Amino acid sequence: MIKLQRTVAALLSTRKTTSSLKLEDSEFGTIICKRSRASQYVRLRLAHDGTLRATLPPGGTIKHVQQLVDGSRDELRRLMGDQRSSQPLYQAGQRIGQSHHLQLSSGQGNESTHKLLGQTVVVSLGIGTNSDDPAGQEIIKAAVKAALKREAKAYLPRRLQYLAEKYGFNYEKIRYANQSGRWGSCSSSGTISLNIALMNLPLELIDYVLIHELCHTVHLHHQSNFWSLVESHSPGYKQLRKQLKTHNPYI
Repeated sequence: MIKLQRTVAALLSTRKTTSSLKLEDSEFGTIICKRSRASQYVRLRLAHDGTLRATLPPGGTIKHVQQLVDGSRDELRRLMGDQRSSQPLYQAGQRIGQSHHLQLSSGQGNESTHKLLGQTVVVSLGIGTNSDDPAGQEIIKAAVKAALKREAKAYLPRRLQYLAEKYGFNYEKIRYANQSGRWGSCSSSGTISLNIALMNLPLELIDYVLIHELCHTVHLHHQSNFWSLVESHSPGYKQLRKQLKTHNPYI
């Protein structure tokens, strides 16, 4: 699986239970907490929307999450700053995906609207909403997601099926997401999840990601036999991998 996930972990020293699933932090706001039987540690993850998410083992408590947050504030601030700097700033006339472009205008009322007209992403911002402000960017982002999802559903299934048949892979199904920090992933059941932000990439990089995930249907790891399989179907994968790192999967 391709991922750019940053995780902070701390070993639990006690085993207590609590029914709370949220932590309200004075600096970072609401932190969603979920328990997982697969977890042995408390882990913090920065989601693509800029919020913190915590995973706890069954005996983990909100207190353990707070202790981890308090001991990691400097690192969390840095990670949040890195993510904000990697987020695209959408501007009028910008190309979206493979075939759309962005059209911005100022509306007459307070409400902002967006729609897709052919290959144009049309966003009308309400009075007092500026395209450079975070609120305006969030409205634009919703429209961009709709365009990218349209393109992803039209292109990715056909291309994935073509590559699978060409190289003899089998997969269960395909699903779409705007995954946090990932271009794609493959589950043990053979479900391939693809980030709709793939449609912002050059076609040769899209193919690399698809081949990468198809190879995970055979090897669910990144050991040498996995990379050998990737190379057999994408001989220039090392250069493509370097190019992929110059892009980011955020919308």
